[in-house]
Amino acid sequence: MSEDKNNDTKVAPTEEKDEKATSLFGDVVDTTVRKAKKCKNITKGICNILATFNNTKVSFASPNGNVISWASAGKCNFRGSRKSTAYAAQMAVQDAGKVAMSHGMKEVSIKVKGPGMGRDAAIRTVQVLGLIIDEIIDVTPIPHNGCRPRKVRRP
Repeated sequence: MSEDKNNDTKVAPTEEKDEKATSLFGDVVDTTVRKAKKCKNITKGICNILATFNNTKVSFASPNGNVISWASAGKCNFRGSRKSTAYAAQMAVQDAGKVAMSHGMKEVSIKVKGPGMGRDAAIRTVQVLGLIIDEIIDVTPIPHNGCRPRKVRRP
């Protein structure tokens, strides 16, 4: 406790809080979350996961839809066929999730789109980071009879 010379009130020193996340295997991962400089104080948000056959993209947004942080497997320096792996999706979620948590995000509803390998790994990683998952919605577009097929090829 320190005292102001002008006032007789006592001011408590500020403390930084660092949170550690555990990996899927139980050991502590060195993902330290620090408070962002321009903190937006958004406690509830949406996590959009797009898992294609070639890449995995993750974005954390406010309930209005304003994007707070985003990451992809390509942004995390995975190239070629390594971008489509579950591990690359896990690293992308950790990258975007740390930034979102530094802005105060605690609860997330997840929207998953696409058939890629990173779907399940991305959802698991959001939970491992310490975010509370409200709901998981699959928003993959499904055609209801789709486009007209090509004409039949004759021999």
